[in-house]
Amino acid sequence: MSETPSLMAAAAGGHLAQNVMHFCRCLRAAGLPVGPGKVLDALAAVERTGLGRREDFYWALHASLVARHDQRELFDQAYHAFWRSPDLLERLPGIVDFAPVASPPPASRRVAEALSSTRIGGDEGEDSDADADAVLTASGREVLRKIDFERMSVDEIAAAKRAIARLVVRMKPLPTRRFAVDARGRRIDLRRSLRASLRGGGETIPLIRRRPRRKPPPLVVLCDISGSMGRYSRMLLHFLHTLENARGRVHAFVFGTRLSNITRQLRNKDVDVALDAVIEAVDDWSGGTRIGDCLHAFNRDWSRRVLGQGAVVVLISDGLDRAGGDGLDEEMERLHKSSRRLIWLNPLLRYEGFEPKATGVRTMLAHVDDFRPVHNLQSLDMLARALSHGGRYEGGFDERYR
Repeated sequence: MSETPSLMAAAAGGHLAQNVMHFCRCLRAAGLPVGPGKVLDALAAVERTGLGRREDFYWALHASLVARHDQRELFDQAYHAFWRSPDLLERLPGIVDFAPVASPPPASRRVAEALSSTRIGGDEGEDSDADADAVLTASGREVLRKIDFERMSVDEIAAAKRAIARLVVRMKPLPTRRFAVDARGRRIDLRRSLRASLRGGGETIPLIRRRPRRKPPPLVVLCDISGSMGRYSRMLLHFLHTLENARGRVHAFVFGTRLSNITRQLRNKDVDVALDAVIEAVDDWSGGTRIGDCLHAFNRDWSRRVLGQGAVVVLISDGLDRAGGDGLDEEMERLHKSSRRLIWLNPLLRYEGFEPKATGVRTMLAHVDDFRPVHNLQSLDMLARALSHGGRYEGGFDERYR
């Protein structure tokens, strides 16, 4: 706690330290994991770099408060909204007016709400649940279902996560190669019948019938976590966590420039602990995309292990491949032939004017059974219903994209 007095002395009795702490509070309200330790680190960094240049002030806060690449955009929006005065450093020491910017763009909505819901010197315990309760009404739930994940506020994201946790996926059981005793079965189990006859002295042979055992097929999910998918990846990982904990035989993979199996990490019952474990295990989060190379790794190392017994494969990606689609046609064909049904979910389908112009998109379209959007709760609900009906969507494949 020694950083605060010295920083205040450097600011000649101003309110810079309080402003920095309030900025950190706004970041935390907007969804960034900023705790007391990072606040102290930010104050120490600002004190060490000094206030001579605006760039030094920005990077001191950035280095202290941003831990991952996907947090940078939210930090930039909050920084420019909070410290928006162009002559801030010339006016220090002095308190900064942090009223929210009028008509913020959709991407910075949660930043504006964080700025308007917190204030310097305010009571942190005055959080109201009115907004959270509003989205739980009948009309609120219907509106929430259609809001793009990219445009959701903090409260809406929290409500969406609770809705995702309540999704139910009951995949239709399929007959397997193994058999179970059934009095109404069509086949006679000769071995069991003879054993039963020997137990009775061999005078009669009771016919014991059997039928094929039925079991839900495996579900394999391949999720793109590249930079172009960054705003949807975390919500989709919540959906994968729900699938993993609601039913067995779910195999989850994420890919960017490399393929990572995250099935074991998602088995933790606590969704926050599970997602933190996933982020720690994955090295190429919000990077580039090499879909062909990642599908090749999956087909080579995992397809024989997880694609047996009529597996349904869900591929979540925007189809934008940095490698230009090299080798993608062969790998998609093999993946399609190895699965009972291949479903491709693309967030770009949320645009009415979407056309499959990219080489990777056109190549992948030739090898999928369903091509659907995934950008809001309604699309996830449609996916859950399709999986419950054997992976088939109502209305079939949209022929506009054949």
